[in-house]
Amino acid sequence: MIRYRLRRFLSRLAIILIPVLAAACANIGNPSGGARDEDAPIYVSSNPPQGSLNVDKTRISITFNELINVKDAFSKVVVSPPSRQVPRVSSIGRRVNVVFDSLMPNTTYTIDFADAIEDNNEGNKLEGFAYTFSTGATIDSLRISGMVLNARDLEPRKGILVGVHENLSDTAFSKIPFVRIAKTDDRGRFTIRGLRDTTYTVFALDDKDNDYKYANPEEDLAFYPITVRPTSERIEVLDTTYNHLGETDTVATRIRTRFLPNDILLRTFNSLKRPQYLTKYERIDSTKLYFKFNTASDRFPEMSVVDPEKLPFEGAILERNITNDSLIYWLPDKLVRTDSLKIAATYLRTDSTGNLTQFADTLKFYTNKPRVPKKKKKDEKKVPLNPEDSIKNITLGVKFATTTQEVNLPVDFEFDTPLSRLDTTAFTLEMMVDTLWRKVPKNWQITQRDSVSPRHFQLTYPWDYDTKYRVTADTMAAIGIYGKPTRPLSHEFASKKEEDYCTLTFNIKGGDPDVPLFVELLSSADAIVKAEPVVNNKVTFKYIAPGKFYARLIEDYNGNGEYDTGDYDLKLEPELAYYYPKVINIKKNWDKEEEWDIFATAIDLMKPESIKKNKPERKKHQDNDNNYEEEEEEEIFDPTANPFDPNSKNRRKTGKY
Repeated sequence: MIRYRLRRFLSRLAIILIPVLAAACANIGNPSGGARDEDAPIYVSSNPPQGSLNVDKTRISITFNELINVKDAFSKVVVSPPSRQVPRVSSIGRRVNVVFDSLMPNTTYTIDFADAIEDNNEGNKLEGFAYTFSTGATIDSLRISGMVLNARDLEPRKGILVGVHENLSDTAFSKIPFVRIAKTDDRGRFTIRGLRDTTYTVFALDDKDNDYKYANPEEDLAFYPITVRPTSERIEVLDTTYNHLGETDTVATRIRTRFLPNDILLRTFNSLKRPQYLTKYERIDSTKLYFKFNTASDRFPEMSVVDPEKLPFEGAILERNITNDSLIYWLPDKLVRTDSLKIAATYLRTDSTGNLTQFADTLKFYTNKPRVPKKKKKDEKKVPLNPEDSIKNITLGVKFATTTQEVNLPVDFEFDTPLSRLDTTAFTLEMMVDTLWRKVPKNWQITQRDSVSPRHFQLTYPWDYDTKYRVTADTMAAIGIYGKPTRPLSHEFASKKEEDYCTLTFNIKGGDPDVPLFVELLSSADAIVKAEPVVNNKVTFKYIAPGKFYARLIEDYNGNGEYDTGDYDLKLEPELAYYYPKVINIKKNWDKEEEWDIFATAIDLMKPESIKKNKPERKKHQDNDNNYEEEEEEEIFDPTANPFDPNSKNRRKTGKY
């Protein structure tokens, strides 16, 4: 009876469980791991504790609440004060270890991890974490903060070293390492911690050789024009909490510390000072010698022929670039016929003391002989000589730049070689009228384009809109320096229509009336399209093609119409640049006028995001109040303590006093 009842109970239980199990089997899946972890690691403890005094241990251990990694420690983690022996930073499990070779006495040390610490699984970054201790009986706790932008284009400078000196001598920047340092984040922001209550000079440096000083003239730099003395103040800030619906729950006030100055703006530049030396020389072909120098120069080399003897070099014609660091010498006819040349060249070269001195060198040049073609097989037919190619070999070629002509520009054209003679009367300019070519009255002219290239010429004329033109020339209108004449030529081109052009005008407000200004019209690639001076607080760009443009204003202190960089030796800052903060869309056949108040937008917000090259990483910026004991002092990005407050004088005026 008992067995019967047990069997009956089990059968009923099976009837109930089978459908349940079947349903479970029909929905096979992986168990849920819960919501994705989006929280950064949290500081738990350290040995020695944060803010310890009289530390004599060379090994620091910092523990977090989860498994962590330290990414790019060499480039991101900054230890201040700096030393040649960089501390070793590593991570294992939930711990970060920092090992020093030695510690200086009575010194405050700061280890700034930036965003190098992240959790092991999702890679959530802990931003702005720093660890501080002292080897003495006191700890220096003051800070300064700010931003580093590139002076020319206002790009945020990421990973730039920012340092201070207590030694206020002008030579400290180039002679001794910084006493305290920090690095900029992806937005160009920095905070230097562990400062004393004393006066500092502030610098930024793209420290290529990691010596913490400006010893390499090729490094980008910036210097703050005044000294700073760090201070702090206690301020009252609002602390808002929200409920699960995102609605305000409570608003309370609390006291926090604000460190000043917190609006230092450093604008990096390159002095463009380079050691001068000859980097390359060659004989391009039988007619040309090429010289490449390391940097610009205002003097040309002195040349003379050593071998073959008694052949003059004075007849060589120089073609160069605007900075005179790339030179091409077109050789006289007698030197063209020589396969090898030995040239005595005297030029400026930087010596071991950094001074420019005259240097004499003897250079050898050889003509590269063309490869001899392989002999053709007997059964191959000989290719007949092309008469056109034969004519080209004995005549001088001419190339025109375009077949579509801007109405406000001359026609550019160039010859294959410099000229020994040009007969402008052999040229004719015609325009098409009612399907017929008519000669243009003689109010046009042909001139050499500039003194840089002797082969380039231009034809100037007040072109009509939407008109076809033709330039023709007789045989021997020009003769090259090697005796080759031009063939009869004919070049047709058409000017643009009036509706193809637009006009853009800026009304400038806020400029210094004593400082000349000019505005650069920029493309979507941040490249200069045109530049025009500001006259009576207004600048106008005519003959613009429809499209999307940007604008940059330059304070032209020396009035030369060009942007000039700075020079630390002369304590000369780079010229100031400002961006129009919006994109300008210009439609076909439109005239557009824009109001531009230079200082209406803060300097670090001026440049439109669409043309910024150094875009900040998109990441979750979170409140790390509980990450470590000192976080209450870490409020440089709180709205009430923002170092980049739009109302800050330094931020608006770029730190220039």
